[in-house]
Amino acid sequence: MGEQKRKETAKTNFIFGKQNYKWMFIGLGLIALGFILMAGGGSDDPNVFNPEIFSAQRIRVAPTLILIGFGIQIYAILKSFKK
Repeated sequence: MGEQKRKETAKTNFIFGKQNYKWMFIGLGLIALGFILMAGGGSDDPNVFNPEIFSAQRIRVAPTLILIGFGIQIYAILKSFKK
């Protein structure tokens, strides 16, 4: 009898709330998108130069998305949403 009562009263308590996890997944998505945009642009032949590695997408956009994603992660961890 005591075992069943203890199981009923024991709830799984998460560290963060639903809003925090939502913002964490948004930040994680932005970080992943930034790394995807930064990937590629290399050349199969090491003797051939590919100027695509210096495109604005890889130099400006992708690192900015990654930094914004990390900022959202910090916000999601530190923000205490009302329950």
